[in-house]
Amino acid sequence: MVSEGVNRYAESQHGGILLITHYTRILRYIHPEYVHVFVGGRIVESGGSELADELDQNGYVRFSPASGRYPHQPAPTGA
Repeated sequence: MVSEGVNRYAESQHGGILLITHYTRILRYIHPEYVHVFVGGRIVESGGSELADELDQNGYVRFSPASGRYPHQPAPTGA
């Protein structure tokens, strides 16, 4: 399984892994040290694997523009 190879690589400390997903169930097999939530191209919340668990249980509703917490703003472009 792919997740076994990813986990072996992560444990070997030869480098980092960046996993971008909306499919939180993959995190049953790959256990992150850090989790970041992006809205409009910006990190709006960071945490450990407990944040991934919360997202799996409750979804991303609190990060939607409808929540009023994080109004959608376009991602920054260029410098």
